[in-house]
Amino acid sequence: MKRGPTGRYETTTTAGDAVRAYIPAPLPPEPPIDLRGERQRLLERALLACGRLDGVTALLPDPDLFLYAYVRREAVFSSQIEGTQSSLSDLLLFELEEAPGVPFDDVVEVSNYVAALEHGLARLRGGFPLSNRLLREVHEHLLSRGRGADKQPGAFRSSQNWIGGTRPGNAQFVPPPPYQVADCMAGLERFIHTADDGLPALVRAGLAHVQFETVHPFLDGNGRVGRLLIALMLFDAGVLAQPLLYLSLHFKQHRPEYYRLLDAVRQDGDWEAWLDFFLEGVAGTAQSAVDTAYRLLALFRDDAARVQGLGRAAPNALRVFDAFRDRPLATVNALATRTGASYPTVARAVEALERLDIVREITGRKRERVFAYAQYLDILNEGTEPL
Repeated sequence: MKRGPTGRYETTTTAGDAVRAYIPAPLPPEPPIDLRGERQRLLERALLACGRLDGVTALLPDPDLFLYAYVRREAVFSSQIEGTQSSLSDLLLFELEEAPGVPFDDVVEVSNYVAALEHGLARLRGGFPLSNRLLREVHEHLLSRGRGADKQPGAFRSSQNWIGGTRPGNAQFVPPPPYQVADCMAGLERFIHTADDGLPALVRAGLAHVQFETVHPFLDGNGRVGRLLIALMLFDAGVLAQPLLYLSLHFKQHRPEYYRLLDAVRQDGDWEAWLDFFLEGVAGTAQSAVDTAYRLLALFRDDAARVQGLGRAAPNALRVFDAFRDRPLATVNALATRTGASYPTVARAVEALERLDIVREITGRKRERVFAYAQYLDILNEGTEPL
């Protein structure tokens, strides 16, 4: 439905340029979102996929294991959209402090994303409301180190930003002037807290994401916080018991369409076209996560059976194998710490897992060697190739 522009323009002067800054109308849209027909079926399919995802995580021997891996996978995808070149393996190596030589700037941004998401989830679990204060805290963690650390972490912007172009005067899109940001974000917070507007949680998350991206309230990190907002809203609304639905891969794979639909909302008021794209992404992403969980369950089951065939060496090898399920990259020292076994015992177990082709050494060094649970990493790495 094309409602016409969903906001108004205000002409301001920035860096000597006269610019038309866009100020979005408050949510929810008027006239109301049309959720009839095919869109209702899309919504039901997305909710069903989320239910399947909730169900499969209950089958996992340790749901936190899956959450650990998926949060880091999401961090890589979301950061790649912003231009970083780090892989999942880079991030895991960076977190393994004994493994030097990982490119610093890009991987720090990805690591910050993990910290920001985990902070937001911990606050929600502790009963803190999903609010502008929480979004500022998330932003502060996101920009705590590396690039962007000088871009007012944790604070709404006090100067004009823009999207595309080399200056505000030739920008593709200019968000609201800085003095309008607080009011726009207060309106978004009111929408997030409204419980009686009849909109399903998935629809509310889709609308809030567009509004946040349009306001662009921070000097840097808006795209990443906007994607985090989706995960936080769905977790807070109880759509998923575990926060395992992340849409960054969907947005990464369909970047031109994603940006076109954001513009279509602003210029034409076509919220329905955006929601179709968003709900298709939810359904596809949730089903992909279900498929990944089943593949990991099968991998763990089959490999554990092979390890059990090692005879007298099986008990120690299984302890080390379980540690690799928790963290698919590890050094012998780290494995000894996690399992409580001696270094020689762990080294022999790793050699046994190498012979079974379950783990492999990835550095080629004789010292400070790092071992990877190869097939586990291969499954997690699917789609994480840099743009």
